[in-house]
Amino acid sequence: MPSPTEITVPQLSRLIGLPECPVIVDVCIDEDFAADPNLIPTAIRQPFAEIEALVPKLAGRKTVVVCQKGLKLSQGAAAVLRCHGIPTESLAGGMFAWREAGAAVIAAKILPPRDTLGRTVWVTRYRPKIDRIACPWLIRRFVDRDAQFLYVEPGQVMDVAEKFGAIPFDVEGVFWSHRGETCTFDTMVEEFGLKTEPLLRLAEVVRGADTDRHDLAPQAAGLLAASLGLSRMFRDDLQQLEAGMALYDAFYRWARDAHEETHDWPAQA
Repeated sequence: MPSPTEITVPQLSRLIGLPECPVIVDVCIDEDFAADPNLIPTAIRQPFAEIEALVPKLAGRKTVVVCQKGLKLSQGAAAVLRCHGIPTESLAGGMFAWREAGAAVIAAKILPPRDTLGRTVWVTRYRPKIDRIACPWLIRRFVDRDAQFLYVEPGQVMDVAEKFGAIPFDVEGVFWSHRGETCTFDTMVEEFGLKTEPLLRLAEVVRGADTDRHDLAPQAAGLLAASLGLSRMFRDDLQQLEAGMALYDAFYRWARDAHEETHDWPAQA
């Protein structure tokens, strides 16, 4: 009988990338992490002995605690958080079970540094259309759920990046940008090690919409139309981003769960 305070690898993997995904806290000791420096997507690192320092940040948020084997460290840290009223589970089998299942991980070395509030900060050109909404969606759903995005004048992106410690993206001459015929979303999927079947399927749609190659995927034209509509609906780029998050949530669920489904009319008896 499964423990009522544990979540299994299949259960957690189905939540990765969704708005309802819990906060994932990795409490592996430094020696274990150094031997396998990879994280479950969106996971944050925290010493198990300092787990209570996260209580203010985790208030009201479902949480999963992960250690190497899913035993004393994650179960103890999860129990401490539950004492503070935070609904918390430990990952059954820990990182060993996660790796054995072949679930997605992100190499710690590729993750950008975080600011004093524990967030990654990114900067790009204002008035986003495709990539500059798709990439923030990918980052918040798979890399850093608390990431901050700065939209500024095109000529100011690099100066803002320098002054505010932000990572520039989707501008020429930076690491996180277009490469050849691919777009910035492709670059992030590749570099973060997120080449899962649903994200690769979605990346093809994003690339088709962003590079005006609608032959790549029939959904590309629809994504472009919806994105241009959002850009006309919102004067504020951050409001557009929030609306765009729901748009990409829908496209991701299509790419993961409904890409083979069709809809015919008239309805069949």
